[in-house]
Amino acid sequence: MQDLEQTIRERAYHLWVEGGSRDGAADAHWLAAQREILRTSLGEIGRVSVSEQSAKSAKPQKAKASRKKQRAA
Repeated sequence: MQDLEQTIRERAYHLWVEGGSRDGAADAHWLAAQREILRTSLGEIGRVSVSEQSAKSAKPQKAKASRKKQRAA
């Protein structure tokens, strides 16, 4: 947890510097950094490989094909 907070703090600082180091926008910089860091870290968790995705989509197609055969019979 400490690493996440430190990472957000550092990114917020960099956003502040990139924005001209103006005072009064600390909350905006923090939230932007938090959104960016969490999106990146959660995106890595939620990624599905192509082979996993195609395997999932193949199962319903097989079910549909067997239904068609049953109707034809």
